[in-house]
Amino acid sequence: MISEDEVARVAHLARLSLSAEETKKLAAQLSSVLGAFEHVSKVKTDGVEPLVTPTDIKPFWREDKAENWESAETAMKNAPEAVGNLFKVPPVVG
Repeated sequence: MISEDEVARVAHLARLSLSAEETKKLAAQLSSVLGAFEHVSKVKTDGVEPLVTPTDIKPFWREDKAENWESAETAMKNAPEAVGNLFKVPPVVG
């Protein structure tokens, strides 16, 4: 379905350097993925309404109110953990 030439062309456009082996492997993998999508697209969905979520979630909207904190200490009272005048949060990158 997807040729090695197509993979090589897209890799070139994306400024990727792929070996012949990688190009062949990616062509096979992408063809497999597209085959799975073709299989799923054959499922009859006539009369099935599209879903935003799989459950009936009711949106909860609250008024967005600005609060005036007199000092950093007042703001830090709301922090579960703090270091000085900074909120302590878990590391984002290991």
